[in-house]
Amino acid sequence: MKKSHIEIKGLKIRKMRRDEAEFVTQMEAAEGWIPGIHDGEIFYETDPDGFFIAEVEGEPIGCVSAVAYDDSYGFLGLYVVKPEFRNKSVGVKLTEKCLERMGNRNIGLDAVVENEKKYQDFMNFKSFYRNLRFEGRGGGEVPDGLIKISDVPFESLLKYDREMFPAPRSVFLEKWIKQPDSYAFAAVEAGKLKGYGVIRKCLIGYKIGPLFADDQITAEKIFQALKASIPDEAVFVIDVPEPNEKALEIARKCGMEVVFITIRMYSREEPNINLGKVYGSTTLELG
Repeated sequence: MKKSHIEIKGLKIRKMRRDEAEFVTQMEAAEGWIPGIHDGEIFYETDPDGFFIAEVEGEPIGCVSAVAYDDSYGFLGLYVVKPEFRNKSVGVKLTEKCLERMGNRNIGLDAVVENEKKYQDFMNFKSFYRNLRFEGRGGGEVPDGLIKISDVPFESLLKYDREMFPAPRSVFLEKWIKQPDSYAFAAVEAGKLKGYGVIRKCLIGYKIGPLFADDQITAEKIFQALKASIPDEAVFVIDVPEPNEKALEIARKCGMEVVFITIRMYSREEPNINLGKVYGSTTLELG
């Protein structure tokens, strides 16, 4: 029997409990993914029915998320199995649970490069573009003309966000913009929202996400505000969709370097969103 077909006796896939969110954060950290310090609780509360644990004799050995945003769209993420339990059908069982949870929805995910073919061959996912993770250093001055995101009516923010995200995500967004240890700015012109961005503290450094804006000038202004809000020389990263050349230009102009690459994949078609306004993806775990 091939190693990839060996199954673990007593393997159980079950719904994750809220108090196990820290386990997911630990699994991410072990993979070098550098989660935000409040990610676990916010992710879980976005869809409590969409998180699963693989366990053997009561010991958690793997996890995955299958967050359903609405009846037509969901996102897979947080897919980690402890090294000593890999190639033993744990990933297969977690995948089966995810697909069962997602039903007929179009599903998105961000795959590490080495797993792209696996998703193509075994799950029939299609590749659409790369996300490039740029790393830089904090510092600078907050530009004039921006407002705190708390001053933006939430319904306006939710409507704007929907242009760049495939489904409404009110539960996630409300918690995301209010999380501790974060900074968030918005650009408003003549009463109209023109862009917004969030930067949050992680186990190591900071991450920007999302950074959505109508144009490059607005995006750069918000980017500079986020960068200036963290300690000078603090490390931060941003995941930029490669098709958005103006976003790449901002990162490169700031002397940032690519440190990680993922592939955005979907089970069906690419959603109808304005990728040209996505200067930084929200997360690689929940889309």
